[in-house]
Amino acid sequence: MVDKELGEATIVYEDPDDGTVEKNVQNEHVAYFQDHWLVKIGEDDEGRDIVRRIPANRVYHVERTVEKFEEEVKTVRDQVQSFTDDLRSRLLGSGGSGDGGSDEPLSINVENENDESNR
Repeated sequence: MVDKELGEATIVYEDPDDGTVEKNVQNEHVAYFQDHWLVKIGEDDEGRDIVRRIPANRVYHVERTVEKFEEEVKTVRDQVQSFTDDLRSRLLGSGGSGDGGSDEPLSINVENENDESNR
């Protein structure tokens, strides 16, 4: 069941067969993932979603109605924070900077083998 409060989206893209296509869908039926826009275009006989993957370079624009713009921005900010936390964990280990979870910058001493002052 579609929740009307989530708003609507319009995606305008280039289709190889139909030229420029403008499709209106509920916000919950459009998403961006791995350089593609995913758009629910229907359901099969068994009730499974049929999704069209549209390469980002074929999309002209996507317009979405949102309840509050600040909430949409917060969602994006939370996604970026989650990504950076994951990246930090992968690069530095589960403790953030590797020293018990401190958020202080990690200093790494790099020596140039041609620099006589480092010998």
